[in-house]
Amino acid sequence: MVANTKDIAATTYDRKSELQAFDDTKEGVKGLVDAGITEIPRIFHHPPHPYKASDIEENQFTVPVIDLGGLSDPTKRKEIVARVGEASETWGFFQIINHGIPVHVLEEMKNGVLGFFEQDSEVKKQFYCRGDLSKPWQYNSNYDLYRAPSANWRDTFMCYMAPTPTKPEDMPEVCRDEIAEYSKEVMKLGKRLFELLSEALGLEPSHLNDIDCGEGHQVICHYYPACPQPELTMGTTKHADGSFITVLLQDHMGGLQVLHQNKWTPVPPVTGALVVNIGDLLQLISNDRFKSVEHRVLANHRGPRISVASFFCTGMLPSTKLYGPIKELLSEDNPPKYRETTVRDYSAHHRQRGLDGKPSLSLVEL
Repeated sequence: MVANTKDIAATTYDRKSELQAFDDTKEGVKGLVDAGITEIPRIFHHPPHPYKASDIEENQFTVPVIDLGGLSDPTKRKEIVARVGEASETWGFFQIINHGIPVHVLEEMKNGVLGFFEQDSEVKKQFYCRGDLSKPWQYNSNYDLYRAPSANWRDTFMCYMAPTPTKPEDMPEVCRDEIAEYSKEVMKLGKRLFELLSEALGLEPSHLNDIDCGEGHQVICHYYPACPQPELTMGTTKHADGSFITVLLQDHMGGLQVLHQNKWTPVPPVTGALVVNIGDLLQLISNDRFKSVEHRVLANHRGPRISVASFFCTGMLPSTKLYGPIKELLSEDNPPKYRETTVRDYSAHHRQRGLDGKPSLSLVEL
């Protein structure tokens, strides 16, 4: 009797050993591509995507693009606040133009990220680490590599830029200046966004800034290499963000999708624009007024794709401040839907859960 080759493959596949072997290279997904693979390792295989190609093609939804120009004009500001509020309530995602960050700063940031990932692998390896949250700069592939059901086709580095910025000497020379400059600009933009979001909630413009929603800034930069079998894997599994808000800089490659009315909707690259999305913590304190929605990134035959996510959140840094639904938004008809939590406790839960596609907010639901 001839044995079934699939049965043999199933019995000989040692996932844990393959994950360890991949991790031990310290070269990430880019190392696989540089080695010239034509078939992706099984650790990257995902279940079939839960959508048909026609779902994307027939999708008539368009992620809102909001022009922030004219905020000093009271009439224009009122219109912008209304658009930000509507997008935050119905989409949880919007793009912004005329946001005040010069195009050259955006381009230099993308080039800096590309420079880090495409430098000599031996230089890059010195920054590779996993699980050591005390390190100010962390580079690896898939932070949840050993917990996730399937690995994603991307490499990543992360650093904190607020409240205590990573020291320049702890950052790679190839991108330290670019990150410092971009972070400074994004922090200013974050303050303006929190003012608009406060007004959209009917609060004083300073409310969200006063309760320190913009205190923390974590920069997470992704590198998505070209994939020989993109239909078998994902760039990033579907997930929602554990931040207050996230500001995303993406390049021209595309691939980001947001789940809107049960349809995956592309977030197309717009020259000079930034993508803003509501995170779990803002959904929590707005008592579900603003929505933190699932999104994902497709793998692609073309690459690399570069993205820079600025998470406004203190993450795993020590914190005792409790966040719950804002009292001014509550009433007899709108009672609190969540219990109070610290950012650190919520972030720890979110991180431990990994990108498993399940909502983390269920942890704090009343």
